[in-house]
Order: sequence, then C-alpha cells, then structure tokens
Amino acid sequence: MAVKQQAPYLHLAELTASQFLDVWKHFDADGNGYIEGKELENFFQELESARKGAGVDSKNDNFGEKMKEFMQKYDKNADGKIEMAELAQILPTEENFLLCFRQHVGSSSEFMEAWRKYDTDRSGYIEANELKGFLSDLLKKANRPYDEPKLLEYTQTILRMFDTNGDGKLCLSEMARLLPVQENFLLKFQGMKLASEEFNAIFTFYDKDGSGYIDEHELDALLKDLYEKNKKEMNIQQLTNYRKSIMSLADGGKLYRKELEIVLCNEPPM
Repeated sequence: MAVKQQAPYLHLAELTASQFLDVWKHFDADGNGYIEGKELENFFQELESARKGAGVDSKNDNFGEKMKEFMQKYDKNADGKIEMAELAQILPTEENFLLCFRQHVGSSSEFMEAWRKYDTDRSGYIEANELKGFLSDLLKKANRPYDEPKLLEYTQTILRMFDTNGDGKLCLSEMARLLPVQENFLLKFQGMKLASEEFNAIFTFYDKDGSGYIDEHELDALLKDLYEKNKKEMNIQQLTNYRKSIMSLADGGKLYRKELEIVLCNEPPM
C-alpha cells in the first residue's frame, strides 16, 4: 500500500505563494474548490501535529471540540467547509500574495472592475497573457510593493491554481476564489447557477424593452426574485453589495446579457 505523502510546509513560519498552493492541492483531494469532510479532518490533524512540533499546543485534548473551535474561528460563512480564502487566513502565507486579495482589494467591485478591464472581449475569461497585467493592477490598488520576479511567481501560481485544463484561460468564478469569503458574492450564486435557456428567459423578462441590456433597478428586481425563488436569505446591505459588484461589469450603467451571463450561468458563454 502506498504511504500517504506528508502534507508539505505546514511547519513553516511563512509560506510562499506556490507552497500555499501545494498545501491547497494536497488537501483538496477531489479538486472541487473546498476542503471538506474527510479532507478537512486530515487537514486539521496534520495542522495540529505541525503546531505541536513547533511547540504551539492547545490546552484542549478533545479532537472533536478542538475542530469545532477551529471551524468557528475560520469558517467565516459557516458552511462547514474551508475555501481558499479561508485557508489563507489559517496559514502564515507570504504576506504580499494573498493578503492583497483578502484585506486590501477592498471589495468585489474593485475585483470586478479590474476583471472588466482585462476581459476585453467579454468572453468571461482572462487569457493567461493578460493575467500578469490583471494581478499587477490589483497589487497597485492594494498598495502592495512587488518586483517583477514576484509578479511572475504570482502569475504562475494563479495559472497553476485555476488553469486546470491547460487551455491558457481563466474564468471569473474560479478567479473570484481569491477574494475573502465574505466579499465573494459569486460564491452566493453557487447553488443557483442557471442553464442557458433559463437565463435567457429571465433576462428577456427583465429586459422589458428588448434593448439587450438591463439597468441597476431591473438588476435589483432580478436578484431579489432569484433569491426568493431559491429560498435564500439576503439582507438589503448584501443585495446592494452584490448589485454594485455586478454593475461593475456594466457599460455606462447598461448591463448587457453577456456580462450577466458570466455571473449567473454554469459556464461562461462560448
């Protein structure tokens, strides 16, 4: 029987961007974008041993209780799973890389604005050769110093994270996993993704005059209806934030079909 590979780097005081990714890939065994269930237990156990080895020991010996405390602290959206942005808050990751996405990009609106600038053909993808500019923009907004070698390392790491099929393109909902969980409004739509036919019917319903775009008020109504239909809770502040983020993709206050499709559909439009 093959010996299970030891989790890399958990004992280190600080991880580089690519070491962080190695840890992520080690534990997200099924590659679904979460560490959950058995993966989560394995992660917690190995993290505990690494902490013990480093002399950081907790008073409590009950594994179940310790894990519960750990999840209360780090599982920010209380869904019982650890996402990439949550893991970045657990591990001592090299500051420049993930902190800039977590604490300093400010909002998903800024992320979406940067996305819109680089997804020039509105395909729902950023080509790999545009990624460097996209990251450079986010780092500048975050007021984070970086040099060319670092920028290249970040670019390569993000390509390794998301370009799983090697086609040289990255899609919006994948990249948004870098955002803090509280800010990542795209996660909120995970269980509500629409098929193309359903999306077209909804868009046509809200685009009353058939202009091919909807405005902020129509988007507001569309989001409320979508949430009610899916029996999801949402307060006014959240709705305002999601609307603002999505409207960052709009063109002069006009949100075209293709932009909204990138957010609400299972796959970006072909």
